[in-house]
Amino acid sequence: MSAVHSTLRSTRSLAISGLAVVLLAGCASFSQDGGFNSVATTARERLKKEVMWSRSDADQDTIAQRVAELLSKPLSVDAAVQLALLNNRGLQAAFADLAISESDLVQAGRLPNPRFAMLRGSQSGPDGREYSIEQAITFNLFSLVTMPQVSAIERRRFEQTQRMVSLEMLRLASETRKTYYTALAAEQSVRYALQVRRAAEASAELARRMAQVGNFNKLQQAREQGFYADAALGSARAEQASVASREQLTRLLGLWGQQAQFTLPERLPDLPQAPNELPNVEQMAMTQRLDVQAIRLQTEALANNLGLTKTTRFINVLEFGPTRMLEGKADAGYKKGYEVSFELPLFDWGTAKVAKAEALYMQSLNIAAQTAINARSEVREAYQGYRSSYDIARHYRDEIMPIKNRISEENQLRYNGMLIGVFDLLADARAQVASVNSTIEALRDFWIAEADLEMALIGKPKLNPPTRSMAASNAD
Repeated sequence: MSAVHSTLRSTRSLAISGLAVVLLAGCASFSQDGGFNSVATTARERLKKEVMWSRSDADQDTIAQRVAELLSKPLSVDAAVQLALLNNRGLQAAFADLAISESDLVQAGRLPNPRFAMLRGSQSGPDGREYSIEQAITFNLFSLVTMPQVSAIERRRFEQTQRMVSLEMLRLASETRKTYYTALAAEQSVRYALQVRRAAEASAELARRMAQVGNFNKLQQAREQGFYADAALGSARAEQASVASREQLTRLLGLWGQQAQFTLPERLPDLPQAPNELPNVEQMAMTQRLDVQAIRLQTEALANNLGLTKTTRFINVLEFGPTRMLEGKADAGYKKGYEVSFELPLFDWGTAKVAKAEALYMQSLNIAAQTAINARSEVREAYQGYRSSYDIARHYRDEIMPIKNRISEENQLRYNGMLIGVFDLLADARAQVASVNSTIEALRDFWIAEADLEMALIGKPKLNPPTRSMAASNAD
């Protein structure tokens, strides 16, 4: 009995030592918010928006009421972003990554289960049946020693998951903002295309009647009919683009059924009086971007993984626990003792594991460096795109459209004085079509460029190439 007590005392001592190490490192447990508070804080600080994680029927009812409230009036860009953050199911699915990662963290901080083993054999002997029975309960003591390191690694992974989910939320907000402006500009273009089509239709009809009475030649009639055909084609294409962009916005907002009949304002917001001056835009991006912070945390976690792998490469499992054995007759009594087992590094010295951990760490280092290079380049490109888009939109607003308007006013005066005919007036209106469409596109591109810049300052943007075509520029 004394040997057994000694063994149990030794086991208890080791377990208590392991527990002490664990307690000093800080035991992990499920948090009240599941790590969601950091995401909600990011939404408040970076977007000035609220975000909810739907984990119950009550949460879903609250979200449904808020969605209905936002849809009750024409959507502003802020309302669209808020709607997407609350109602996009893909984002809700991303929130589940928080729970998965926190479960791994809690699991890493919990004691391993004991292992029970039993061996039983018997055979008939000259004095009756003889038995051989071995029973053992062992504990993986080495996992207790490494538990603080494993918990620290999982905690970094959890923090990294929080940043990745926050990035996903910011990407959704940015995509919603850009798609909103695209859909709004498309609807504005459709309304203008319908006006042009009605004017072209009236012009073609007038030309047809004048040709019937002999006041119009075939060339003039064909020219007006060609304008009508182009206007009809332009209207159809504008309608097609509007439907596509509106459906894309609907998907981002997570709407379906009657909700998809949401209303947008009639026109794009006006151009600001002046663009934002950001002389330290690269420095701002390096301190604010969550993707840079996430890859830094990942690299730190891999460095810790590498250290742990180097430490444990010789011993994978060290198990210790009390045992008892019976040999001979069933009433011979158990012999009691303890069992220690661990893996002997005869064939596997752990070099492959260490090499893999080193490769992963070096890979992460290069990814982190490339991420920093990309971040600086992306924010420079985004800021340059923002400034040039503002200059282009302002040029249309302050230079091109006033000139076109003056030409129209002069033609109207000449038409009123019977110096030019109605077809001259229509030809002038035809010449303005490209300018008006280009003005709408320039204003749309500015707001999209602003959304790209905002995203580039806090995360990886999805930069769009310039959408203005050379043909459109030449048409101006």
